[in-house]
Amino acid sequence: MDLTRCPQGSIITRFMDIFTTLLTQPLANGLVLVYKILGNMGLAILVFSILLRVVLTPLTRPYMESMKKMRSYSKELNKLKERHKGDRAKAAQAQADFYKEKGISPTAGCLPYLLQIAVLIFLFRLFTAVFANGGGVSENFNHFLYEPLKFAQGEEVNTRFLYLDITKPDKLNELFGLGDSGLPIPGIFLLLASAMQFLSAKISVPYVEAEAKAAKKTKGKSDDFQVAMQSSMIYTFPLITILIGISFPSSLALYWLAFSAFQVVQQYMATGWGGATPWVTKLKSLAKRG
Repeated sequence: MDLTRCPQGSIITRFMDIFTTLLTQPLANGLVLVYKILGNMGLAILVFSILLRVVLTPLTRPYMESMKKMRSYSKELNKLKERHKGDRAKAAQAQADFYKEKGISPTAGCLPYLLQIAVLIFLFRLFTAVFANGGGVSENFNHFLYEPLKFAQGEEVNTRFLYLDITKPDKLNELFGLGDSGLPIPGIFLLLASAMQFLSAKISVPYVEAEAKAAKKTKGKSDDFQVAMQSSMIYTFPLITILIGISFPSSLALYWLAFSAFQVVQQYMATGWGGATPWVTKLKSLAKRG
């Protein structure tokens, strides 16, 4: 069934066209502008990704400030949980009242984070349309570009970056003489992107250990489930990054790497090392011994 021939399909098509105009086209033109300055598409993706995060930083500041406040009141929040252990409804209400009293909005800055997710989705669409859609890269880009930035017909785009061809997945199979046969081996940039996402996720849940201790003292299972979910997410998203990244153009891995590395720096400046604090402390201790 062709959805575009029915009203629902028409609405979806128009909806996607609107977002293409509002997001995909500006992203494509911004990326190509940086490319025409630097002359290398891989480097352009890294620089453009960082510039994009810098532009979005003011929008995410309320969220980061809210997280910082919540961290400063962690002891009080854990006491509330202990006081109302076994009664999930009362614990939730007490926590909401505490947030209101301290002027904390847990949902502050959620909309900008949804915008970041939208940017990621439409960059993913852009990269797959341009780098994995066959044909020439310049011709694929021209579908999204404003007239002054369009490539000349048949113009070559420099898609080489170190050992990468950013139109192909970041895999090390060829380096080990395996070709496309056998189990795919994730490349360096894909592994770095996954590591940055892991570190970012670890920093973003600084109270996992404290919550786990509280969960053991709680008769109900809600706390245990919450802690388990937080812990699993730390490992799940980096794994998904590798599984997706190994099948798509490495341009996506470069974007994830720059995006996640910037997020790690931003989170550290706002809330410190969070859940990664024990690792950092251990590394400092080993460094002193050395």
